[in-house]
Amino acid sequence: TSITSAKIQVNGVHLHYQQTGEGSHAVLLLPGMLGCGQTDFGPQLKSMNKQLFTIVAWDPRGYGKSIPPSRDFPPDFFERDAKDAVDLMQALKFKKFSLLGWSDGGITALIAAARYPNLIHKLVVWGANASVTQEDVRIYNGIRDVSKWSEKVKKPLEEMYGHDYFAKTCEAWVDGISRFAENSNGNICQQLLPDIKCPTFIIHGEKDPLVPQPHAEYIHKHIKGSRLLLMPEGKHNLHLRFAEDFNRQVEDFLR
Repeated sequence: TSITSAKIQVNGVHLHYQQTGEGSHAVLLLPGMLGCGQTDFGPQLKSMNKQLFTIVAWDPRGYGKSIPPSRDFPPDFFERDAKDAVDLMQALKFKKFSLLGWSDGGITALIAAARYPNLIHKLVVWGANASVTQEDVRIYNGIRDVSKWSEKVKKPLEEMYGHDYFAKTCEAWVDGISRFAENSNGNICQQLLPDIKCPTFIIHGEKDPLVPQPHAEYIHKHIKGSRLLLMPEGKHNLHLRFAEDFNRQVEDFLR
């Protein structure tokens, strides 16, 4: 089946999303920092089971084709994204749905699952963290200057945004997420994890250079009954690099 692309007004902004499949189980894909459906979830939109699932990939406000507005990072930006994501799915008339969140999208998905337990069927997160340590701030500052990024990672984002918006938004993101380190224990959403009641699957790449493994272990420990899968060769983008294995694991969990 083809992938459709559309916009819908949610919370005062026009959010862009892609949709494919005609299965009864609705799944929302939540992209990472600066990401959107097109840049972050190609192999999932293309290859996940279209008979079992209806798959929606959204562009959070200020990302991808959900511009305007320009992206900003107020203290509650993850909460805002979580509300936007859930309200988008409701606007699309999905009564209950599962969340697949990568990186920042994983944080958004954790918050959404905790805040809207009656709407979330199952939860999968990878490359996510519930707090920001001083070590994390050091890692983030290492990616602040996009001219130092690898061509492969940089290119799709430069094509999507143009160099200036891409560079400026990355810097703003580093400042925005680093602010959480000033909270007690660097808290982003630690207090919400025990409120997550849906079946939860945490995947972590053991070679992830952006999110150290203790973050995945912390989330696993604080979400009752959750499952943790460590992928020895996985890096931050394990769902792209090992798409076939990832899709199979996730589909088995969602069934």
